[in-house]
Amino acid sequence: MKILITGNLGYIGPVLIRHLRKTRHGAWIEGLDPAFFAGALTTRGPWPESALDVQHYADVRDCSPSLFSGVDAVVHLAALSNDPIGKAFEALTEEINQTATLRVARLARDAGVKHFVFASSCSVYGAGSDAPRREQDTLAPLTAYARSKVGSEQALKTLASSSFRVTALRFGTACGMSERLRLDLVINDFVATALVKGSIEVLSDGSPWRPLIHVEDMCRAMDWALDRRVGEDFEVMNTGSDSWNYQIRDLAKAAAAAVGGVGVSINAEAASDKRSYRVDFSHFRELAPEHQPQWTLERAVADLKIGLEAIGFRDAAFREGAFMRLKTLAQLREGGWLDADLRWVRARQSRAPWQEVTA
Repeated sequence: MKILITGNLGYIGPVLIRHLRKTRHGAWIEGLDPAFFAGALTTRGPWPESALDVQHYADVRDCSPSLFSGVDAVVHLAALSNDPIGKAFEALTEEINQTATLRVARLARDAGVKHFVFASSCSVYGAGSDAPRREQDTLAPLTAYARSKVGSEQALKTLASSSFRVTALRFGTACGMSERLRLDLVINDFVATALVKGSIEVLSDGSPWRPLIHVEDMCRAMDWALDRRVGEDFEVMNTGSDSWNYQIRDLAKAAAAAVGGVGVSINAEAASDKRSYRVDFSHFRELAPEHQPQWTLERAVADLKIGLEAIGFRDAAFREGAFMRLKTLAQLREGGWLDADLRWVRARQSRAPWQEVTA
């Protein structure tokens, strides 16, 4: 099997590569990424991409049709991937997350790719009733990022056929350790804060609901979708576990308990966050019973603590550093590496751009 992973130099990609090397022996795996976030490494060993057969350094907006020749399945992770980035780069979020997604899918279909796996998001639900949201429920995206996922799903549905099966996995908020870490994710942030500050401050009233999923469980689902044989030609599904619907205040308490001796303060006077939703994962259970999430929240926060301690994490100003995606983009632009359209403008010389940023 020949697999192409777009956006592989991010948070999920290294874990997915490691997972597929265990489950897909003999597969030919390639990656495509412009390397904006390549410097957010937590490993001193070989780079995660050393496990690939080929690494392409390119933007999904510009990739060549020849890239898809002979490819059996595409996992499309490439995106500007959170709400703060979407707010700062609203037009580019649509261009990269939606327009480029459709372009990549068309190129893949025309090249004879059989399966297209799209990393969507439960954020498409935005807000609504207290009942857990199902795939057929009305969508209420509240951010540019969520709107880009809705638009991509709708466009991909028009391309799906018996020879080009599309699986849109609506993931909950990701969490967990990775060889290329993000700390702008709620649980990851809470554990990091507890370690370096000894307390967790929740700026909201803590009441919003969020579905979460461990990054390794995300990879388990994508592995299943790579050659999915059940369901319709186009499938959109909430991907995660019913037991992983949590309120923000409970996540803060779980992180504090994992670190130990950590207090939690919640701003009870704050206005409630409109982004609040619980999610029903029964469709995913029905179609993929052998690929269900394995991680518990308690195990996830304990593993994050161990992982951060293992790399000597002590940065109390981490929200200004390389593990925050918006900060990384800002530093690359300020350093003259990226232009206003988030395209590389400086040639790599003796130092790679991510080395410049993290030095």
